[in-house]
Amino acid sequence: LRAMSSMADHGIVPNVLSYLPKGVLQVNYSSGVSANKGNILTPTLVQDRPNIIYSDADPNALYTLLLTDPDAPSRNNPEWAEWHHWLKVNIPGNDLSKGDEVYQYIGSGPPKDSGLHRYIFLLFPQAGQAKVEDSERRTNTSADNRGNQKTSNIVEKYSLKDAVAVNIYQAEYDSYVDKLYKQIGF
Repeated sequence: LRAMSSMADHGIVPNVLSYLPKGVLQVNYSSGVSANKGNILTPTLVQDRPNIIYSDADPNALYTLLLTDPDAPSRNNPEWAEWHHWLKVNIPGNDLSKGDEVYQYIGSGPPKDSGLHRYIFLLFPQAGQAKVEDSERRTNTSADNRGNQKTSNIVEKYSLKDAVAVNIYQAEYDSYVDKLYKQIGF
């Protein structure tokens, strides 16, 4: 319960969801760092797609994973919130290496002088197989249609059930962000 209360302190409720999921996702980066209930990481350390583990996954269920930033372009002025960094559907059980990537992973890119941003990982059980149109897909070189999104819209579009797991880290600008902005055409 302590873990959940520390995540609740970061405003997942009400900024992204109306409830706090009970489970905790393990989010491990190849740089050796992990998302840990609101810890502070750098964009340089989280630039590569992480390994995600949810040990309580039902092996017969399908899941959707979302990574969202509700603080775009800043926590004080979230006019582009939410900004979706990663969206993967049709994940079978706990095998997050499988599934359909709708939005390929893009690491943290908080603008200079915008302060700490929250990066929230959410795992939702699906009611059934999600259909993804090619026109919805975004590569990791595209920022198109990633901003001004809402988790609730993803839940509705893919008929998702309540999220079962969450984790969060925070990050602010470092020099890697300039490279990321070139990659996505900012």
